[in-house]
Amino acid sequence: MAKSKTVYFCQNCGAESAKWIGRCPACGEWNTYIEQIVSKSPKQNVAFYEHEKSTAIKVSDIEKKAEGRISTKVNELDRILGGGVVAGSMVLIGGEPGIGKSTLSLQVALKLNHLKILYISGEESPQQIKMRAERLNLKNDNCYILSETLLENILTQTINIKPDILIIDSIQTLYSEKLESSAGTVSQIRETAAALLKYAKETNTPVFLIGHINKEGNLAGPKVLEHIVDTVLQFEGDHNHVYRILRTTKNRFGSTSELGIFEMNNMGLREVLNPSEILLSESDENLSGTSIASTLNGARPLLVEIQALVSSAAYGTPQRSSTGFDNRRLGMLLAVLEKRAGFRLSQKDVFLNIAGGIKVDDPAIDLAVICSILSSNLDLSIDKKTCFAGEVGLTGEIRPVNRIEQRISEADKLGFKKIFISKFNTKGLDESKYKIEIIKVTRVDNLFRTLFKKD
Repeated sequence: MAKSKTVYFCQNCGAESAKWIGRCPACGEWNTYIEQIVSKSPKQNVAFYEHEKSTAIKVSDIEKKAEGRISTKVNELDRILGGGVVAGSMVLIGGEPGIGKSTLSLQVALKLNHLKILYISGEESPQQIKMRAERLNLKNDNCYILSETLLENILTQTINIKPDILIIDSIQTLYSEKLESSAGTVSQIRETAAALLKYAKETNTPVFLIGHINKEGNLAGPKVLEHIVDTVLQFEGDHNHVYRILRTTKNRFGSTSELGIFEMNNMGLREVLNPSEILLSESDENLSGTSIASTLNGARPLLVEIQALVSSAAYGTPQRSSTGFDNRRLGMLLAVLEKRAGFRLSQKDVFLNIAGGIKVDDPAIDLAVICSILSSNLDLSIDKKTCFAGEVGLTGEIRPVNRIEQRISEADKLGFKKIFISKFNTKGLDESKYKIEIIKVTRVDNLFRTLFKKD
């Protein structure tokens, strides 16, 4: 008979303790220990396949193999993954409830009609999944649906079906008979994820895991879950808006600076192939306090709208608030405007927002930020066909930015008439191939005289 005992696990890192403690000695987080009852029984081998013993070999003796990638037929997802999902990899997709995780996973499963897909749902019945598939208007005779939460049964089915891609919705609903704790606990998530990883690596089958997030916005369960998977994708978005952003926070086979944008409609998630169009305002009139920045997110150029509001401080201490932009960098740029350009903003409230709900940490948007702030302060509008790409230094100089050709090409393609860049960015730049007028500036004070000069 198995012996049971009570132990305490850290929900953040999975550390174990015989008693409850306030602060985890492993990760330093407070109040993360929860009580669980576990049983000590002889360990059973969860996997039902042969496990080959591995031996150490020299680096020079390792054969280099090309990464076998499988296209998901969702271009935005393929680009974020680095060209498709790698065979034998494990991808974790996290996000808030109702954000579109299950919809995206089912779209991938139904679009890959040339592959055998096993879609395992621990939250929905096969009838519910069928209803969603009809709403998506997609069909795939090679897609198998299994409503199951017991790990041992899932592994048995995967061995029998031998799918090309395995999708688990969600990892928090699975449990193993080896442990007496309930599904969703640290020990169960750790055990089931490790068993699925072993299956993925030994059978060279890509596995997609859907994960819930906690109230802090982090993936629920132990941190070991994020460590063992190859790729972590985070779904972001506001339920009041139709657009969803898919970010890469970890990728062993590609870049972590990519993002994909989707539109949620009654037919599922639609890819937004030109994000610049949805990130820019559709208003025809020129309004003060707005400017357009040419930025890069990974390998993709984007044009985003910067909105600023400058007003007299009503409560003595001026407020500095930004959405989608680093608040400390905003304070630095305001200091540059005050010291190097002579604009008195120390007694004014400054609010900054990047339209579209995205976060940008590219220093090339500095130029657009200070222009939008000054536009609001002077109540002078900037032409909507003008954009900016440049970093602002502490001495007031406008510094060059990387990949300026891509930034100019994107602005030119979208019909902009002028782009302000650093004078030091023109080395080797062929201006004749662009229709857009390229205006070169060196310092902040010179920029304002050029931008707001009277015709």
